[in-house]
Formats: sequence, structure tokens, C-alpha cells
Amino acid sequence: MKSLNKKFHAADLGSSGASGGDAEALACDLKQPFVRISKRESTTLGFKAFVISACLILALLTGALLFIAIGKNPIEAYKTILTGSFGTATTFRQTIVIWIPLLVTGLAVGLAFKMKFWNIGGEGQILMGGIAATAMVVYTGISGVPLLIVMTIAAVIGGGIFAAVPGFFKAKWGTNETLFTLMLNYIAINLLTFLQHQSAWKAPGSNFPIVRDISDRAALPTVFGIHIGWIFALLIAVLVYLYLNKTKQGYEISVVGDSINTARYAGMSTNRIQVRTVALSGALCGFVGFMQVAGADGTLTQSTSGGVGFTAITVAWLAKLNPFAMIVVAMFIAVLQRGSLAIQSQMRIPASAADLLTGLILFFMLATDFFIEYKLIFRGSSQTQEEA
Repeated sequence: MKSLNKKFHAADLGSSGASGGDAEALACDLKQPFVRISKRESTTLGFKAFVISACLILALLTGALLFIAIGKNPIEAYKTILTGSFGTATTFRQTIVIWIPLLVTGLAVGLAFKMKFWNIGGEGQILMGGIAATAMVVYTGISGVPLLIVMTIAAVIGGGIFAAVPGFFKAKWGTNETLFTLMLNYIAINLLTFLQHQSAWKAPGSNFPIVRDISDRAALPTVFGIHIGWIFALLIAVLVYLYLNKTKQGYEISVVGDSINTARYAGMSTNRIQVRTVALSGALCGFVGFMQVAGADGTLTQSTSGGVGFTAITVAWLAKLNPFAMIVVAMFIAVLQRGSLAIQSQMRIPASAADLLTGLILFFMLATDFFIEYKLIFRGSSQTQEEA
């Protein structure tokens, strides 16, 4: 680097007679990009709060421009989002029903992400849990609480095995878990389509490819008008936090996630840890499938997962894999989803515009993580000395 600077310096003196200091400064400017990204050494709680608040305000302002562009009052739209989520006891219950699967699935994929295993198969694992749970209704004659217990066990096993397969392949042969888990989603969807055409799964006397209603035999009890899944969701959040931070297994997950080679050097059975953790992740997704068919929907359809497996990835990342933070983030996204339905029905806003608003807000909120962790440095804002 010094030799390049000397050549540049000599050429500049010979042609224009500029000073050596000017030549070196110009050479430094030419080597530096206009803007570069640098990781922050540390951030304060106040700075984090400022970034989050700023991004939220920018998101709301951008959304306001969208409403103005389609001829709607942005203040009225945001008011409708809030009242459509919390305005009445009914809308509040509907928001909680959306929140439950988002939270539990976020906790599920967060377990795998903590280990740097990118589980994108939450959709399929939810459906497999729902299929396994519904099969207990179709092929057994029991009902009531015993049936709910059997459905729970079947759903957890179904989702766990479905996730353990890519976990095993990843641990044994190093396959790409992102593609593997993603492709398994389509297998689950097509399996459900196949079952919908089986006479045993249809309502008696029905020729439509629809799974029978199971709410008459298997329905979760309600607490405050909401199925008991909301209590399970909060309990699971506490248990996942304790599992990750207070147990040997949670410590192993952190070590494998930081460096799998370090884990091997420490004598850990990394293959077993990976398969176990991914199976647990899938088991929680399978439990979500059970809660959907026995609590929220009363039947099994392709919309049982309803995009939850993918949205939960956003929940986990916005919460930085913190189980307690996921409670708040999942509620935030549930409000957006329920509110978007409200503005569609009450303000005649197109579904595409409502979905675009949700996407814009989530985009800005995801940006908070970037600006908290990194900073932009523009050319000329700081000088660095380099030696070859």
C-alpha cells in the first residue's frame, strides 16, 4: 500500500506539482467507498428505544402516504386498525386467536434458529400436527378429554418426526436444511389434499373434498371466551426461556449455534443435539396444528397453518430469539393482521393495499435491528490510518 502511495505521490508531483499531503489524501479518498457499514461496539437502551421509535414513526408515515394515495383518511384507517383489534370483546378475542399460533410457532422456530438451523418448514410441521391430531378423531371412537390428550400426543409426535427428518440429514450428511424443510411444506399440503378426498375423512354423505367438522367431539375448553391455547402459549414461552437459559440442553444449543467445531472439541454429541433440538421445534409446531384444529377452526384445511410458519420467522427475528419479547412481537403482528381485515371490511380498502401496509410496517421494524447493530460511515466522515 505504501508503494502505491509513493508512485501516486511521485506522478502527481511530476505532473502538477501538488503537495505530498494533498496527493495522499486524494489517494485515500479514492480507496474508500462512498459509504460503508461498520458494526457498533455497544449500544445503550436509550439509543435502542430511539431507533425503534423512529422506525415505527417512519412506518406509520409511509403507511399514511399509502392511504392518501388510494383516497383514504390515514388517521381514520389507523383508528380502525386499533378498534378492529381491541374495540370490542369479540375483536379482542379474535386478535388473541391470531396471536396464539404466531407466538408458539415463533418459539418453535426460535429454538432451531438459536442453533443456526434454519427451520423454514413450520407450515408443514403445523399441518402434520393437525393431520395427526385429526386422524385420532377419524380412526378412534373416543371423545372428550381422553381424545384431546391422544390428539396432543399424536400432533407433537407427528410434527416432531416431520422436523427430525431434515435434522437427521443435516447432522449426518450436511444437507441444506433451508431447502429441505421448505420442500417438506409441499409434501404436507399435498398429503392433506389426498386425505380430503378420502371418504373416512369427509362428513357423512358429503361428496366435497373437505375434512369433517370435529368440534362436536374434540374442542378445547375456553377461558374468558378464548380457547385455552392462550394459557398454553404463555406457559410454553416461560418453559422455552428456562430451557434455553437454565438447562444443560439449552447451553448445548448455544454452543452448537456459536461454533459446531467448538462443541465437538468440548466432547458434545453435535448430531444428537441437532436432531433433538429440531425435533423439539417441530413438536411445538405440531402442537400448534392441534390447537388450530381443536381450538380455532374445529376442522382441518390448507388454511390451518395460514402462513403462520413463515410469519413466525419474522416474530423470532424481531424478538432477537428472546421468548418473552416474542410475546409482544407476536401481539404486534396479530394486531396488524386483524386490523388489516378491519380496514378491508369497514373502509373498503383493497386486500392488496392492506397487505402492503402490513409489509411496509414489518419492513421498517426489521430495519431497527440493522441500525441498532450497525452504523453507516460516509466518505470523509472519519479518517483511518493504514500501514502496509
